[in-house]
Amino acid sequence: MKRAFEKPGIALLSRGMAYAMNRHRSKLLLLALLAAGSYANAQETYPVNGIADPREGCFAFTHATIVKDAQTTVNNATLVIRDGKIVDAGPAALIPKDAIVVDCKGKYIYPSFVDIYSSYGLSEPKRGGSPWNAAPQFLSNTKGAYGWNQAIKSEINAVELFAVDEGKATPLREAGFGTVLTQQADGIARGTAALVTLAGGKENKVIIREKAAASYSFDKGSSTQNYPNSLMGSVALLRQTYLDAQWYKSQPAKEGVNLSLQAWNANQQLPQLFEAADKWDVLRADKIGDEFGVQYIIKGSGNEYQRMTEMAATKATFILPVNFPGAIDMEDPNDARFVSLAEMKHWEMAPAEPGAFEKANIPFCLTAADLKDIKQFLANIRKAIEYGLTEQKALEALTKTPATTLKAYDKVGSLEAGKLANFLITSGPLFSDKTILYQNWIQGNRYVIKEDGWNDIRGIYTVTITPGGSYSVEVKGTPTAPALSVLQKDTLPGRIDVNGKLISLSLPLVKSSKSSVRLSGIIGDNSWTGTGADTTGTMVKWNAVFVKAAPAKADTVKKETPIVLGPIYYPFNGYGWDKLPTQQDILIKNTTVWTNEKEGKLENTDVLIRNGKIAQVGKNLAAGNARVIDGTGKHLSAGIIDEHSHIAISKGVNESSQAVTSEVRIADVLNPDDVNIYRQLSGGVTASHLLHGSANPIGGQSQLIKLRWGQNAEDLKVANWDPFIKFALGENVKQSNWGERNTVRFPQSRMGVEQIYVDAFTRARDYEKQGVNKRRDLELDALVEILHQKRFITCHSYVQSEINMLMHVADSFHFHVNTFTHILEGYKVADKMKAHGAGAGTFADWWAYKMEVQDAIPANAAIMQRVGVVTAINSDDAEMARRLNQEAAKSIKYAGMGEEDALKMVTLNPARLLHVDNRMGSIKVGKDADVVLWSDHPLSIYAKADKTIVDGIVEFDRDNDLQLRKRIAEERNRLTQKLLGEKKKGTPTTKAAYAPDEMYHCEDLQGGHQHDVIK
Repeated sequence: MKRAFEKPGIALLSRGMAYAMNRHRSKLLLLALLAAGSYANAQETYPVNGIADPREGCFAFTHATIVKDAQTTVNNATLVIRDGKIVDAGPAALIPKDAIVVDCKGKYIYPSFVDIYSSYGLSEPKRGGSPWNAAPQFLSNTKGAYGWNQAIKSEINAVELFAVDEGKATPLREAGFGTVLTQQADGIARGTAALVTLAGGKENKVIIREKAAASYSFDKGSSTQNYPNSLMGSVALLRQTYLDAQWYKSQPAKEGVNLSLQAWNANQQLPQLFEAADKWDVLRADKIGDEFGVQYIIKGSGNEYQRMTEMAATKATFILPVNFPGAIDMEDPNDARFVSLAEMKHWEMAPAEPGAFEKANIPFCLTAADLKDIKQFLANIRKAIEYGLTEQKALEALTKTPATTLKAYDKVGSLEAGKLANFLITSGPLFSDKTILYQNWIQGNRYVIKEDGWNDIRGIYTVTITPGGSYSVEVKGTPTAPALSVLQKDTLPGRIDVNGKLISLSLPLVKSSKSSVRLSGIIGDNSWTGTGADTTGTMVKWNAVFVKAAPAKADTVKKETPIVLGPIYYPFNGYGWDKLPTQQDILIKNTTVWTNEKEGKLENTDVLIRNGKIAQVGKNLAAGNARVIDGTGKHLSAGIIDEHSHIAISKGVNESSQAVTSEVRIADVLNPDDVNIYRQLSGGVTASHLLHGSANPIGGQSQLIKLRWGQNAEDLKVANWDPFIKFALGENVKQSNWGERNTVRFPQSRMGVEQIYVDAFTRARDYEKQGVNKRRDLELDALVEILHQKRFITCHSYVQSEINMLMHVADSFHFHVNTFTHILEGYKVADKMKAHGAGAGTFADWWAYKMEVQDAIPANAAIMQRVGVVTAINSDDAEMARRLNQEAAKSIKYAGMGEEDALKMVTLNPARLLHVDNRMGSIKVGKDADVVLWSDHPLSIYAKADKTIVDGIVEFDRDNDLQLRKRIAEERNRLTQKLLGEKKKGTPTTKAAYAPDEMYHCEDLQGGHQHDVIK
């Protein structure tokens, strides 16, 4: 039997020629081959320093199992490459006469991997930021004819910054990569990315495509400019830039030279990559893409498996990282209590994400991005396979899919004639944990990953020692760690060491003797030969001849413990649904019904709900097929509507960078995972008006949502409602409490606030007159809507003088202020508010927390209501919102308000303020079935919401809540034991840490990962 013992990459010059015995000659041959390859890859325009060697590198890799692509494997095949490209691959491939032949018997050849999310060869952008006491920066400080915002870096081309980096290329090669798409991951528009190989040498030869993709994110990166400082600001900036680029293309003379917009337009022809920070960012990006006719390739974060239906609906190709979360140390119960169930479940389920994408038939690539240690890459791929990803799809996601996604499949991604000679040589199937990656060839250049084990010398040999006799020897173990035994009556363990072509043996010939024959030599084609010393020290000659392969040992089938994963919850926390609930027909019998209509409070009354609407109100109603709920001794009211809330908002409630930010939208940053949705359902809240904060005179556009627990962001939104916007007055907007560095943004006084409004609406009026060819301005579009009563104002306010001022400005521009919120001095101007047509949303008894609220009184709400101002009690606080029924009751105590009027302040009145009282706020036939079944009088401090129903769906049930708490305890215990088991196995763990949820108030300013509060 012929054995192949060639050192990797140094092959026989012909099939019958014996391997060179002299190591010095071998090294010279290797140097010659590498020199030939280097010359072949040299550039024509570069001078030759030394002696020219025009030979081309031609190699033939024979007897290999060649995996040409994920669907095509050929056995006993030959791969031929020349001058860095593949010439042929297959069983019938012809071996050129000048080819250097590498015998790959027993080995596999795969395409090298392609990573399309990398920053290889690029320096890390500096993110020093501004000094803590620096004044705000309103415009870009980038020098040149570029755009106004330095987070838009569309003019950046990675190819111009790229430099071959051997130190960073080596670990990527060792992980199996041959090609990467590299980008400067800095900014919202990041410019273009270059497709390059990981070969060494000059940059000119490794660049496959200079501009292979354009890249985007919601992260403004190293920009020191204030705008944007919230996620909604990033969304608005992206949208505005798309519009500006379109306008610039049609009206270039009006803008002059804008290199950022020029580059933006040029980049639109490329594949468009978008980095998303989480699953909801995926949907935000996709929505922008849909608006502007762009299909993004989306780089995910690793939690997309939690919303696979929504991911599939994007129609995007995904780039999935495999930086699975590490095990958490749960040993200390005091630390363990800080770990949320969602965090524990994510640790368990994240490795199943690639398999979930495969099952959902969503195209995806795999990336090493985000891994702290690139050496974990293949181990994590194998883990993903263990969790449901097939090997075929894994290979496809590392080769063909990324190459096809970048329209580079003619260059890389498979082993076909004409493509770059980028391939891996392995000891076996690629994703087996025992497989060794020996070599990674890139553009025809060999990069050794591991030399040990290339020669599989396992088998039975006859060792002949002269003088001394012959012995039968068996070599077992693994290719990289062989073990030797002398086969006699008593099998005696010996020792074997292999270093390339050098071999040394120690043979114990007698069981009782402590001495052994020591031999060293060289591995040849079919034999080993050398010299040594016997047990007496006498020099001997020896050779070993291969006899046969060792008898195959029956594999002990390791019984795999099936991986048990918990269910996905919607939302992904302990109180989420296993399966989203469906609408039911419901009959609530024999209860006290607070109608908020002229019928008033009805005793012992039934309410029938059909198709999400209130179908009947009366006594002794027939149930039919409806679910029957006994309301005896309980009270039924309309669901509470919070007119002023900041729950379910992601990454900033204030875009505080500019005085006017009417272009930003709360609708763009909804966070359906916020547990406050569930908590407020437990307090009877069924709808919330989510507002921008109070950092600027004209803030962002608001969003009314129904508390549809478990739904995605779009399904939370109330459809077909009159849109609103947040304005603000007082200390916050003039930055009187922001610190010394914030003294340059206009306005800095209450007089300036008025001028901001006058200027903004004057600009909006002028903008409207410009006609159809004007540059579309999202900021002014919203203000024009206000002028035409198509968007309505909710204004943060306290002091009577400012309230009067804004009503005067509104009258001057012929619109009105819909709602003054907070308005703790509303009792002073209630008559003027009524005349203007403004309503009020206020606190029951908050006061004295800053100077402008010193004149607040607890009868404020009652006085405004008596004057005829539509008045609501709102929360501005996630905790208070759970007790708005009690807040409403305070006006009974403080001002003698009637019970029904008090309840209306948190039900029908906010519905009237939000222009949805035709479908919410009272129990009336035809209205939405948003109702709460209370255990007691709804204004009592003892009242609990037994059931909260939204659109005919029981979103909160107190009995079910008790079951959920039990489920949470059981699931936490299961996962805790699993994590403790990981620690016992020696798996590295991370310390448990407290990660608070985002919770916002009007005054919160986003600052990195935390937010500051305006006092």
